[in-house]
Amino acid sequence: MSTEQKSTSEPAPVRPPQRRGFGPGPGGPMGMGMPGEKAMNFKGSLRRFAGTMRPERGKVVALLLFGAASVALSVVGPRILGHATNIIFEGFVGKVLGTQVPPGTTTAQAVDALRQSGQGRLADMLAATPNVVPGQGIDFDRLGQVLLWVLAIYVGAFLFGWLQSYIMTIAVQNTMRRLRDEVEAKLHRVPLSYVDKQQKGEILSRVTNDIDNVAQTTTQTLAQLITSVLTVVGVLAMMFSISWVLALVALVTVPLSVVVTTQIAKRSQPQFIAQWASTGRLNAHVEEMFTGHSLVKVYGQEHASAEKFADENDALFKASRNAQAISGTIMPSMGFLANLNYVVVAVVGGLRVASGALSLGDVQAFIQYSRQFTQPLTQVASMMNLLQSGVASAERVYELLDAPEQVPDPSTPKRVDAVRGRVAFEDVSFSYDPAAPLIEHLDLVAEPGQTIAIVGPTGAGKTTLVNLLMRFYEVNGGRITLDGVDTRELTRDALRSSIGMVLQDTWLFKGTIEENLRYGTTRDVGEAEFIAATRATYVDPFVRTLPDGYATLLDDEGSSLSVGEKQLLTIARAFLADPEILVLDEATSSVDTRTEVLVQQAMNALRSGRTSFVIAHRLSTIRDAHVIVVMEHGQIVETGNHESLLAAGGAYARLYQSQFAAPAVDDEEVAVRRS
Repeated sequence: MSTEQKSTSEPAPVRPPQRRGFGPGPGGPMGMGMPGEKAMNFKGSLRRFAGTMRPERGKVVALLLFGAASVALSVVGPRILGHATNIIFEGFVGKVLGTQVPPGTTTAQAVDALRQSGQGRLADMLAATPNVVPGQGIDFDRLGQVLLWVLAIYVGAFLFGWLQSYIMTIAVQNTMRRLRDEVEAKLHRVPLSYVDKQQKGEILSRVTNDIDNVAQTTTQTLAQLITSVLTVVGVLAMMFSISWVLALVALVTVPLSVVVTTQIAKRSQPQFIAQWASTGRLNAHVEEMFTGHSLVKVYGQEHASAEKFADENDALFKASRNAQAISGTIMPSMGFLANLNYVVVAVVGGLRVASGALSLGDVQAFIQYSRQFTQPLTQVASMMNLLQSGVASAERVYELLDAPEQVPDPSTPKRVDAVRGRVAFEDVSFSYDPAAPLIEHLDLVAEPGQTIAIVGPTGAGKTTLVNLLMRFYEVNGGRITLDGVDTRELTRDALRSSIGMVLQDTWLFKGTIEENLRYGTTRDVGEAEFIAATRATYVDPFVRTLPDGYATLLDDEGSSLSVGEKQLLTIARAFLADPEILVLDEATSSVDTRTEVLVQQAMNALRSGRTSFVIAHRLSTIRDAHVIVVMEHGQIVETGNHESLLAAGGAYARLYQSQFAAPAVDDEEVAVRRS
């Protein structure tokens, strides 16, 4: 099927004039399709994202194991480094004692001597370091062995940490690829009514910005969260193994940290929702203004557009500022609590060393552990703003994935093997809004090979008939048949593959002219047939004048071509598709009068033997139609051919006279006045 996606069509009489796609849409040009700024379901969205990552559970288990190995080595490091501190301290004390006690004095004898001299606290501290040998200095061989072990441990921790990060990156990117695939597939399943109600920039923001934000957040937080949790568990175990008293002292700040983080997170969550909602609105506005840049210039709306941009930009600035300002207080708050914890541990640890309950190396290791203990808590707290932002984006993506879908194709569809092209609307009723009926009990039959012209004022429901035939919308009552088969019993692909469309608004993509022309074909079109089609539609002459001919590269708007040339390309695309049924919706509206005559001749040849529906406002283009259908307010008010309808003097005659008789009368009045 060759289908031109047009951005506007006829609205229902009681609906707003803004239209997107093939159906009506809400609001004016700035109407928003944004999700409401409701409270974010943080836990629910996290659980759902965990489900999205389920196919990567093998990699998640691997990064958990590598993370655990990295954390275990990192946690053991300070304890072993404490032994190095003890070796240095023991050597220093032994050297000092060698100057105060006779040679050959043992550590126990030195402790007794200190107690007898009234230096009980010093004796207790010396008793806690039993490896002190009076007169012996630092054992550098033993110290070197310990430091080599520490080096090996930290190198191992680095390697396991690198493997964890590598596997995490693969797992996250695989998940994002699947998420993008799900969104792409979803966009093909949503009904046209959903697209009509959304701004293109808003949908693009969810597909690009929000998914990218989810990927960035997951990459930055997943491994860090795992490492932080494991670090807290490991460090806590080591702290209790050194001193349960100091461990309890260190744990005092944990409840305070949880309370502070929770309170700040509650206040920043709504701001992150507002931030990404504002981002979507700003993207939508920029996309609209860029797409309609020439119209903005023509109608002098630059100032209004700039004001709208300023308003949306200001809203984004305020939401971002509030979100970052509130969540940004987490780090200073956690830093203050960490410093408070450090001071308390240092004071209590010093007293324990002085009393001989702990060695200096143990206290040094414990202080490192206290830092390691508060650091992951601080990191988790600092990641809350990223996590909230990522979950807000994930929720917006899931809102798109949860959008209502079009009626699925039948599980056992019927087939029309050789399409003849008989189309029948049988007692069809339809409305965009249940409260405002548009088409009621309509009957219309197009026999194979007939050209059915549909005319009427704007809003009469002409394009709606085509939308229903293509199943862009589903009928509310009655049925539409193709060769006697209800179109709802066919798959949409099977139905649309037999229909070619040329619409008023052209659609070209970035690529060569030949690629654009072959876009609508599913069969292999030979060079001779290709050239014959382009000549029949008068594309070949102007393409030959281009430096690169059919290899000329077009941008996504075809800005290097005139409006008429782009329309000719879309007509040629329909020629190459060779469909059994044609839909021409104001297909010649953008070509000049001379080209229109040539294209009409080509169209007559194209329509030969095919069922064709021609929607037209210029009645001169449909005089030779087999049946002309006149519609008003969703109802068929007249049918017949050109001559019979003119003779009837009804609605068609009035439309015809309004286009041709009025200019003649005006010319006569001008001539009389001049005379």
